Amino acid sequence: MHKLFVISMTLILMAAACLAASKPVSDDVIYDQVRIKLSGDAVAKGGSFQVDVKQGVVTLSGVAEDERQKDRAGKLAKKVNGVKQVINNLTVAKSGQ
Repeated sequence: MHKLFVISMTLILMAAACLAASKPVSDDVIYDQVRIKLSGDAVAKGGSFQVDVKQGVVTLSGVAEDERQKDRAGKLAKKVNGVKQVINNLTVAKSGQ
């Protein structure tokens, strides 16, 4: 009897975990998480980047200081849960500007 209870509870917990994992993440949550990752990163320093999210597709725009910063911002955005694609439209500032 105890063994049946343990097996039943395990199956219920596994089903709940699967349902929670398959729940889509809203664009608002993705937007917030991307902004947090960008602004908290020492390389990306992306507080001034524009972020747009539509159906899980993140578009980054604005001006990056260099190619490294642009690449880092794109990689950080891709790591956010729920992001399906990142369109990195950041432009790299010309030196001396």
